[in-house]
Amino acid sequence: MNSVLKTIALLGIFFLFFNFSRGKIKYEIMEIDFPKNWSKPVYDFKKNPLIKSKVELGRKLFYDPILSLDGTISCSSCHLSYTGFTHVDHALSHGIGDRIGRRNSPALINLAWNTSFMWDGAINNIEVQGIAPIEHPDEMGEKLSHVIEKLQQTSAYPALFFNAFGDSVITGQHFLKALSQFQLTLVSCNSKYDRVMKGKETFTEQEQKGYQLFKNKCATCHPEPLFTNGRFENNGLPLDTNLKDYGRMEISMNENDAQKFKVPTLRNVQFTFPYMHDGRFKKLSEVVAHYNHGIEDNKTLSKDLAIPMNLTLENQVEIISFLLTLTDKSFLFNPDFAYPRK
Repeated sequence: MNSVLKTIALLGIFFLFFNFSRGKIKYEIMEIDFPKNWSKPVYDFKKNPLIKSKVELGRKLFYDPILSLDGTISCSSCHLSYTGFTHVDHALSHGIGDRIGRRNSPALINLAWNTSFMWDGAINNIEVQGIAPIEHPDEMGEKLSHVIEKLQQTSAYPALFFNAFGDSVITGQHFLKALSQFQLTLVSCNSKYDRVMKGKETFTEQEQKGYQLFKNKCATCHPEPLFTNGRFENNGLPLDTNLKDYGRMEISMNENDAQKFKVPTLRNVQFTFPYMHDGRFKKLSEVVAHYNHGIEDNKTLSKDLAIPMNLTLENQVEIISFLLTLTDKSFLFNPDFAYPRK
C-alpha cells in the first residue's frame, strides 16, 4: 500500500512539474515593434497578449489548406507574404473548385491598428474575421465546426493546441485566436519612408517632390504613418455593372454608403497590385491617372475628391516615386511570416 501511495505521490510531482514547464512555454510573451511616433494599436493586447506558441500555431493554420472544403485553398492562397499578403495574379479572389469571388483580396498589413476588416467592414473584430473566408462558398466553402473536427483528427494539431492553450481539445475560439495572433504580428514599419522619418536616409529630389504632392493631394484618405484613415470612402470608380458591388451599403443598408469601400493602406503598394476593391487597375500609373481625371461624380463621392487634382504627368511620376518609398522588403521577405517549413 505504501509503495502505491509513493507511486501516486511521485506521479503527482511529475505532472505538477510537467504542467509548470509547459506553462512557461505557453506564456512566452511576444511584442510587436513599431516606431515611437505611431499611435498605440487599437487591438487590446492586455486581454489577449501575443504568445509565441499561439503565434506559431496561427502561422501553421494560415498556410494550411485543411481549412478549405476540398483541401486546396489556404489563407495564404489569397494572401502571399512576399506581395504584402495579397494576391497579384488575378483581379478577383479565387476559391475552391475554381470559383471566383467578387473582390480583390485586401493586403494584411498593420492589422493591430484596424477597427474594421474586409472591404465593406463586415467584420469589426480580427478574432472572428477568419470565419468569413472559411465559410464563404466562393472562397474556402467550409464550416468552422467541420474545420475543427478535421484539425482534431490530425496527428499534429492536438499537441500544438495543447502547447498553445493547455488543452488538446480544439475549440473554435482557440482556433480563431491563434489565427488572429499570427496576423497581428504582420507589422510593416521599415520602408525607406520610415528610415527617412528617423533621419537615417534622405529622399531623392523626385521622391521629396512626390511626398509634398502626396501630403497636399492624398493624405486626407491616406494619412501618415499607417497611410489609411480606416474609413469607408467612395473614390469615384464607375460601378462595375457585372459585379454590382455596392460596398459598405450591403452591410449598413444605408444608401448613403453606396459604393463606399474601406480605404486600403498604401504601405508596400508597389507589390499589392492589382488595385481597388475589384482589382481593375494593374499599375500605379493607372491608379494615379484615375484620381487625376477619371473620377465619376455621384452623390456619395468623397468630398475630398470633389476638387480636381490637376496633376501634370511629371507630378504623377513624382507621386509614384514617393509611393515606392513605402516598400518594406524586410516585411515582405521576413522568414517569420513565410511558410513554416519545420
